[in-house]
Amino acid sequence: MRHTPLAFVRDLFTPAGPPEPLLGRSGRVFVRRLPYGVAFLFVVILLPVTASLLFREYGMNTALALAFAVAQTVPLLVAVRRPLLAWAIAFWADVACAMATPPRPELPGGIAWPWSPPVIIGLLLLMFAVGLRERPRTSVAVWGLVTGAGAVLESVVSPRGGTGTWVLPVVLGGMLMLLGGALRKSSTAQRALAEQETISEAERARRTLLEERTRIARELHDVVAHHMSVITVQADSAPYRIAGLPEEAREEFGTIAATARESLTEMRRLLGVLRSAEPSGAAEADGRAPQPGVARIPQLVEATVRSGLPVELSMPDPLPGALPQTVDLSAYRITQEALANVVRHAPGAATRVSVSVDDEGGSLMVLVVNAPAPDGDAPPLETGGTGHGLVGMRERVRLVGGTLDTGPLPDGGFRVAARLPFGTETEEESPTA
Repeated sequence: MRHTPLAFVRDLFTPAGPPEPLLGRSGRVFVRRLPYGVAFLFVVILLPVTASLLFREYGMNTALALAFAVAQTVPLLVAVRRPLLAWAIAFWADVACAMATPPRPELPGGIAWPWSPPVIIGLLLLMFAVGLRERPRTSVAVWGLVTGAGAVLESVVSPRGGTGTWVLPVVLGGMLMLLGGALRKSSTAQRALAEQETISEAERARRTLLEERTRIARELHDVVAHHMSVITVQADSAPYRIAGLPEEAREEFGTIAATARESLTEMRRLLGVLRSAEPSGAAEADGRAPQPGVARIPQLVEATVRSGLPVELSMPDPLPGALPQTVDLSAYRITQEALANVVRHAPGAATRVSVSVDDEGGSLMVLVVNAPAPDGDAPPLETGGTGHGLVGMRERVRLVGGTLDTGPLPDGGFRVAARLPFGTETEEESPTA
């Protein structure tokens, strides 16, 4: 597709983005309002100075001098949102004013022309704003027009010649536009980096959640597969264990056993899909290892103590029997993650682990409380937490319809309390402390 010269020029002088205020993305109100204050201050100073200078030094009548002064200075307020439009208005007003006041014999010989000092200040401010907001090619076009207009006015329009003031916007304005472009590129890069960090953090949280759910799915497979295997064995052996079964009952038991075996096969296929994304060795090792439960919490505490964390364990003796497997496994995983968080964030802190059975409510209570890290010990292994470990805890509690309460303590410690009901009733998770 071929572009016409008019389309090229229109594209060249099209603003790079929406009319967003300069520094409008800052989080501080003072910074966001600063460009408006600076623009207003320069308008208040330059407007009367420009009008007075045109009237006294250049011999322009009062009304025309005031009109040119407004056209040359008020666009500074527009530049906060639309720098390119503001520059266009002020620039052509400057050119028209210079052509209306060419050097004449009756005027003082040292008068600044084609650009007066207020005009130079306004042009420099507008060129800097254009460099901050617009694309490099637009900035080059603006600089070229300022250079060309000054050179033409200096050499062609004035019969006596000017005083060379057109060079100042060319040199200083070019430097300011380069500075503005560099600041613009730096700001764009910082915003892109901040957005990428936000996206990465969200993706990391999502990945952690999916990994925890995948692990829960694998553990659920082991739990359900156990019960389905029992059903299959009982259904297959029923005709041999129970004498005098009618033929219809034998066929019914055979159908139950076949359905259970088919369900086990489908679950194994699904588990294979879940494990296909993992290293084969890790998947096989995980598949062969028995799933831990409440009975292994003392071993977990013992290993944590060996790592240098003083832990006190309180559990019923004997251990509660016939716990649902999901509750048994969830209690172990929650305790494991809570102790890992203490090791990471408060090494050396005194910790208390309590596992108890609420007979009235029919639930298992897991409580892990740690004191603040003692003074003089090694600094935390992690100074900031992402909360991803708590995500897994909440998923496991939600799986069994329990409640989870986590949060800091007044003395600086931390508390994790989970209630895991034995039944299947669902309850809303309690708000975080």
